[in-house]
Amino acid sequence: MAGRVLVVDDELEMQRALRTGLQYHDLDVRAVGSGEEAVREAASWRPDVILLDLGLPGMDGFATLRALRPTTRAAVIVVSVMPGEKDKVRALDAGADDYVVKPFGTDELVARIKAVLRRQADVSAGEPVIHLGDLEIDLARRSVKAAGRVVKLSPTEYELLRYLALHAGKPVTHTTLLRQVWGEYAVGDKYNTRYVVAQIRKKLGDDPANPRYIVNEPGVGYRLEA
Repeated sequence: MAGRVLVVDDELEMQRALRTGLQYHDLDVRAVGSGEEAVREAASWRPDVILLDLGLPGMDGFATLRALRPTTRAAVIVVSVMPGEKDKVRALDAGADDYVVKPFGTDELVARIKAVLRRQADVSAGEPVIHLGDLEIDLARRSVKAAGRVVKLSPTEYELLRYLALHAGKPVTHTTLLRQVWGEYAVGDKYNTRYVVAQIRKKLGDDPANPRYIVNEPGVGYRLEA
């Protein structure tokens, strides 16, 4: 699966390591060292994925992310040494598609990049049915099957699962789910998402202690396994 990846990191050693590792997996890679360069390169080269370090000099990663979102459709994977939940939530709510903490394995990073590329291909193809393992979500019919079994969901349960499915493989914050499913008035009431996710898991036959479909992102939200 080919794809263009723009690395945004001010450390030359990290640039070289990522370029070498990603090119080995047949990805087309370019690297820049600042947020300003990232915005220009994203506009001219049109990458599919941007790997963005938060600790950039001058225009930091958060400011760069805010500048990128209105101007590019590329998926943004934040790559940072900042492991805190607040930083993850802040980045994801600002429009990041995923968050990887340094140090990380190349195989993990490549897997996340390829998940993003598959998701982009599905959206571009306008695929009305999303298949995630034995989970099937028919967007046109608003129907769900798990291991061939029809799963009856309430409208709210379906909308939450649908949103996670459209962003499969990506961590989605409580705030984003609340805004997308319930509207702005509900933002801040995490109980809504927890309760509905519990109901969906029950209907899918998913073990909350060892979930196959919807996994917890502690302090952040949820991720539907791709």
